[in-house]
Amino acid sequence: MTEPLKKVLGAQVRDLRLARRLSQEGLAEELGVSTRYLAGIERGERNLTLDSIDALAEQLGVEAQTLVVRQ
Repeated sequence: MTEPLKKVLGAQVRDLRLARRLSQEGLAEELGVSTRYLAGIERGERNLTLDSIDALAEQLGVEAQTLVVRQ
């Protein structure tokens, strides 16, 4: 069985954030969301809109599809 897309997205966001040496607090502030909300994204607990995925991708400096591609 494949992993749910929101789990894939969460793992990608976390990996990219860590690779860029950003804290959850720092990225959350840049996105204008709470740290708790970002943590929920990274755990795969949040369903995001396409606009939210675009904003995350822009802040992390990647194309949006990078966040949802299963590896």
